[in-house]
Amino acid sequence: MIEALKDDSVIRKFGGRFKLTALIQKRWLEILNGAAPLVERTGKMTDMEVVVQEILQDKITIDYENSPNLKPPAARQ
Repeated sequence: MIEALKDDSVIRKFGGRFKLTALIQKRWLEILNGAAPLVERTGKMTDMEVVVQEILQDKITIDYENSPNLKPPAARQ
């Protein structure tokens, strides 16, 4: 499942590897601190696999409206 993060379309969707990594880290910390997963945990999914699945299913994303220093990938020049 983590192999899916190597796909350039996922990286471009968030505007680069740094932004995608920051999103993963933030959500992973939320899960570690007890936040409920937004996808069904199947089998023996690790917390990281849960986060990746949430990203792939568009359950989480970057909130560009409330992040004054970030611009959505489409608006970048």
